[in-house]
Amino acid sequence: MRAIEKTFQNLKKHNEGALLAYVTAGDPKPKHTPEVVEALVKGGADIIELGIPFSDPIADGPTIQAAMVRALEAGTTPKMTLKMVRKIKEKHRVPIVLLTYFNPIFRMGMENFFSLAKKCHVDGVIVPDLPVEEAREYKKVSEAYEIDTVFLATPSTSIERLQEIINYTSGFLYLVSVFGVTGTRENVQDLTIQQIKRFLPYTKGRIPLAVGFGISQPEHVKAVINSGADGAIVGSAFVNIIQRNRGNIPRMLEKVEQYTLKLKDATKKHA
Repeated sequence: MRAIEKTFQNLKKHNEGALLAYVTAGDPKPKHTPEVVEALVKGGADIIELGIPFSDPIADGPTIQAAMVRALEAGTTPKMTLKMVRKIKEKHRVPIVLLTYFNPIFRMGMENFFSLAKKCHVDGVIVPDLPVEEAREYKKVSEAYEIDTVFLATPSTSIERLQEIINYTSGFLYLVSVFGVTGTRENVQDLTIQQIKRFLPYTKGRIPLAVGFGISQPEHVKAVINSGADGAIVGSAFVNIIQRNRGNIPRMLEKVEQYTLKLKDATKKHA
């Protein structure tokens, strides 16, 4: 059993949902990323999503776009990000999922990318701009290296296509909870709860369902977990903390850890 699947299973036994925490690799500087992940792990994050900086992040809102600009200006590269994962894994066993657009994988070559990812102990990869219809070769290579391939479903995904996506995805299914791009929002929309309930009959017992986009507060996490989702994905809230405190790294790390603690507590179904 792979690490991501094992994590979801262990949490289920303890009546908890998973907290998946996203940060952009290299933001504010490459040397700080292992420290940021350390703070997330201390706060209780169950799975780490590490974004590979890309110049045209079409699925991301202004918060994460700005983080990617900072990371690129700091010289962060895909290979550097993979080496960060290896450094983090020397200390922590937390599953790490890379979030990248397809272009960096294509430029490196799928075989080279997944070979290096395996050596660096990457557990999974999310590629928002790769549809399942074009993912056959990608899936074949990733499976050869036993790295999970996480695909996304959206509010506009038909049940027919959802079933096709479920057949391709491994680790978990990423439910994009709203129309639009990533970013913090005040409330969990009714649409999000409706989508969780619409998808659950098809994911339950087959693949964990994790919900992202607009999930930024403890009450958001509690709402999606109590609606039946297996995990909540939080990104922009952490990136905002990094952005606001990047001039004071110790304070930044403290605030990341404190906020993670609050979010993780909300994944406990008795909370």
